[in-house]
Amino acid sequence: MKKIITPVVTPFKEDESPDYEAAKQIIDFLIKGGVNGILVLGSTGEFTNLSFEERAEYLKFYAEYTAGRTELYAGTGGMAKRDIISLTNQAAELGYRASLIIGPYYYGIQQEQLFVYYDEIAKSTDSDIMIYNFPERTGHTLECGTVVRLTQENRNIIGMKDSVLEPNHTGQISAGMRGKDFKLYSGFDNQFLFNVTLDGAGCIGGLSNIIPEIWSALVRAENNGQYKDVFFLASLVERLMPVYTFETNASLLLKRLMVWRGLNIGDKAVFPYNQCKEADFEHSKMLLEDVLREFYSRK
Repeated sequence: MKKIITPVVTPFKEDESPDYEAAKQIIDFLIKGGVNGILVLGSTGEFTNLSFEERAEYLKFYAEYTAGRTELYAGTGGMAKRDIISLTNQAAELGYRASLIIGPYYYGIQQEQLFVYYDEIAKSTDSDIMIYNFPERTGHTLECGTVVRLTQENRNIIGMKDSVLEPNHTGQISAGMRGKDFKLYSGFDNQFLFNVTLDGAGCIGGLSNIIPEIWSALVRAENNGQYKDVFFLASLVERLMPVYTFETNASLLLKRLMVWRGLNIGDKAVFPYNQCKEADFEHSKMLLEDVLREFYSRK
């Protein structure tokens, strides 16, 4: 059973604190759109500018408001080990399926240090965790041998989100984990088809914030073996990939497009990534409008 998990955007108030009322609209929009799960406070969720207390409270709010209506995954990565472990334990207590943990950023790091990093975190919690590999943000990538070694040493490392420009890396991970119960997700929307050919778990893709109904239809078609529909729907997702390239912070553009789709949420992003060229928004809106028109006309 393949899945689409939405790395959900975080709506902010003017003071850059989370807007809970706006978040309720987003949650209802995604659940109605049929996504299989929501990843709270991932990189699309702009977690880096929130305090530990804000993140902890936001995870609690999500668990209470969703009330079992969809699967939940928690972004608990950061720079302080004690905070990562505390948030990961809290997420498990709240009923989150797993915590997604990005590797250390800013400082350079070697594979042995990455092993020690994830190994120590995994051994400090009984919670299920997933590795988040995002070289463009961390400056490093987890090699296949490191991932295999980590899973051999830690039964609670159950999966990985591989956000890589070169999908062959995901193929190497898949080969290394063959025969094991390991959930391997693509991190870019247009790598979903490649992921499923590897017997991967699906995608944790940001475009599902703005097109949850298309993404859920794509996953259903794949799970039901309706491959003509799969290729058509995957082509619609592909046409929206330029949204990621227009701005350095795609979260802001995604929020503006969600407002265009009718959600009454603020379109503020964290400083200094809170500016968006109007031409980029108009181009993105045109792409989204065309994709939605084609989707609903075919239905």
